[in-house]
Amino acid sequence: MFIQTESTPNPATLKFLPGQSVLGKGTADFPSAEVAGKSPLAQRIFAVGGIYGVFLGTDFITVTKGEDIAWEHIKPAILGAIMEHYQSGDPVLIGEAESAGHADHEEADEAIVSQIKELLDTRVRPAVAQDGGDITFHGFDQGVVYLHMQGACAGCPSSTVTLKMGIENLLRHYIPEVTEVRAIDV
Repeated sequence: MFIQTESTPNPATLKFLPGQSVLGKGTADFPSAEVAGKSPLAQRIFAVGGIYGVFLGTDFITVTKGEDIAWEHIKPAILGAIMEHYQSGDPVLIGEAESAGHADHEEADEAIVSQIKELLDTRVRPAVAQDGGDITFHGFDQGVVYLHMQGACAGCPSSTVTLKMGIENLLRHYIPEVTEVRAIDV
């Protein structure tokens, strides 16, 4: 098994590409070891130590490390944990992966929310997945769109620029009712 790695815009996060499916569909975000119970793969990666987050996509694994640890010290152990997992035959996830990840929104502005979700799914999420992350819709209130950033996007130094200059401008261009985009923690 040959696992490739790619850097991400977030220096604390590295994207691992095992060359095979990770999740058939959806994503799974594990911001701490305490919530990784339903993923034997995430548990193995957290067991390396110094890991602050594991995000699973369809064909990639994004790992976030602590600032006090250098990648050259921890990367071999992470690669070993991923290889060990795939050789074990254990499932990546016990149960279902998260679906599209968008929060439900049933208000008078459902047509606007539908447009927002469509733009996120077709224009934003594929680009963000290339960087090892995901962005999901969590609400729309009085012109403000609330989004949740996951994987490499969470805590990324350039995430504010991406959010304001990229996503906000895109949504405002196509949907005049959108006045601002804000990131939230779930």
